Amino acid sequence: MAPTAVNGASSEHQHEVARRPPARAAATPPVDLDTARASLRLALPEPGSKYSQDDEWCVVAEPDGSWGEYRFHDYDRIFRVPGLYEKIFYDVLACDSPRFMVGLLRDALDAEGAGANTLRVLDLGAGNGIMAEELAAIGVPYAVGVDILPEARDAAHRDRPGLYADYHVADLTALPAAERDELAAHRLNALTVVAALGFGDIPPQAFRTAYDLVDDGGWIVLTIKDAFLQDTDTTGFGGMIGESIRSGALEVVRRERFQHRLATDRSPLLYEGIVARKRGPLAG
Repeated sequence: MAPTAVNGASSEHQHEVARRPPARAAATPPVDLDTARASLRLALPEPGSKYSQDDEWCVVAEPDGSWGEYRFHDYDRIFRVPGLYEKIFYDVLACDSPRFMVGLLRDALDAEGAGANTLRVLDLGAGNGIMAEELAAIGVPYAVGVDILPEARDAAHRDRPGLYADYHVADLTALPAAERDELAAHRLNALTVVAALGFGDIPPQAFRTAYDLVDDGGWIVLTIKDAFLQDTDTTGFGGMIGESIRSGALEVVRRERFQHRLATDRSPLLYEGIVARKRGPLAG
């Protein structure tokens, strides 16, 4: 199917441990993301074309004038291009998850008389720092990023320098003891994992490892596609999260179904947003 033009595409393709970021990253001037985003041209598949969420794609105009295809889960390639992540998911597909979930967290904190300035957040699947930016906007002073991709860390330092006290490139399904101790030394009392569960990017074991690093009574902020919480789920998240909620290990404070973003066919992608307190180990 021929792609459909979006935002200027040509008719040719109508689609108390605080380690600082490395010195080389801190010394690099921040990218002007607004300018980078505005300069990018991309096109989506025709509106009538239907793809599963983990097979979605677009084409992007390259500097040499050619057009390159990017699958949405090719995050390493996307993060290498300043502004491309924001262009695809925020400007074109209206992603709202970080803003929405930080709003839910703020409401939950306000209801309990807790201050955002007390949070020390582990941001799992941190990408290029959009969640950390939203957290900082409500007064969260301390965030530690974790992502499996070095391209994500590099993009965070490039696009949003200084937001993370520390950023680990790590596979949480096989975390060395020394790195686990290093993360634990941050005395984390909150976990955010937004728009990252259920498609193989962050498997259940990685989520469990991150959860175990958070103090008892800490805040858990997550989004997950509603299908992954059904009895028919095969990812492992349905049983883990569902049973943890039923047992009280996850004490739900706020839970809402919301539009995560649009699919490439312009239909809404609905997720569950959950803000909870950690009261015990995860089920399973």
